[in-house]
Amino acid sequence: MLVRVARGAGGLVLKGPRAWLGPSQHRTASGLPRNTVVLFVPQQEAWVVERMGRFHRILEPGLNILIPVLDRIRYVQSLKEIVINVPEQSAVTLDNVTLQIDGVLYLRIMDPYKASYGVEDPEYAVTQLAQTTMRSELGKLSLDKVFRERESLNASIVDAINQASDYWGIRCLRYEIKDIHVPPRVKESMQMQVEAERRKRATVLESEGTRESAINVAEGKKQAQILASEAEKAEQINQAAGEASAVLAKAKAKAEAIRILASALTQQNGDAAASLTVAEQYVSAFSKLAKDTNTILLPSNPGDVTSMVAQAMGVYGALTKTSTSETPNSASDGNIRVAQCANTGLDEELERVKLS
Repeated sequence: MLVRVARGAGGLVLKGPRAWLGPSQHRTASGLPRNTVVLFVPQQEAWVVERMGRFHRILEPGLNILIPVLDRIRYVQSLKEIVINVPEQSAVTLDNVTLQIDGVLYLRIMDPYKASYGVEDPEYAVTQLAQTTMRSELGKLSLDKVFRERESLNASIVDAINQASDYWGIRCLRYEIKDIHVPPRVKESMQMQVEAERRKRATVLESEGTRESAINVAEGKKQAQILASEAEKAEQINQAAGEASAVLAKAKAKAEAIRILASALTQQNGDAAASLTVAEQYVSAFSKLAKDTNTILLPSNPGDVTSMVAQAMGVYGALTKTSTSETPNSASDGNIRVAQCANTGLDEELERVKLS
């Protein structure tokens, strides 16, 4: 059976048993030391001395000398940290849920004088204060906040205890809630709530994943269309640039060919060379008449090459007479036009042959 040890003037006094006390919750001592004039106080202890029944002084650790008969050691206070188990108690939360909760209290005596004369049983007083403070603080919180704000709840209990225990010379260093017991029905409801919350999170995460997937697919299609249109645009630009370059190159080549042809016609025997060229082109064109279609249209005298050449040379002669009447500065341009007209006349004659 656990008992409370009190130190009185006549020695040890045993008080009734208390269920809330433990074997390590109180300072252990075999009794009050006697005044032997020369005393040695252990470390982390404070001895309260009375002289003729009145407080005289507190003995510090080490060597101390007292006057016999007049001085008496009345209290022995331990300055070590004390651990007290706060028993399990019922508390009602803000949402009317009854909880069974217990904790651990860590104390230290800061003023041996107040701890000796300020309260009869400082440890018991602090324990009762911790229980009442715990119930009042739990009444301010709902069940969900009790589990989330456990640390703040401990800090509130410590502040409330220190405000009251300052007059007792005791300081509460820490308070820790050990266990919180919830009624079975409330525990089942909490488990169902947790499961529902998890299913909700899973559904939300799945929907967010679907949404992100759809957005990514749409963004991908958008980027693909943009890139395809840009590629098509670049292809058209390159194709147009290529066609323009080809047309320009053909025009330059044709102009250069006409210029060379005009220069050749002005030289000696140019007429004979032109007649030979016209005859070769006529024969070449006439040989291709039956290759593209089965319907063949021939002139009245297709084998008369000389008449075709004579006609072409007649056109050439008419143009030459026209060019000789022009100024010398435009002679080269006239030669170029002569060559163009010769080629054009030959082409027109070939077309007329095909159509006739």
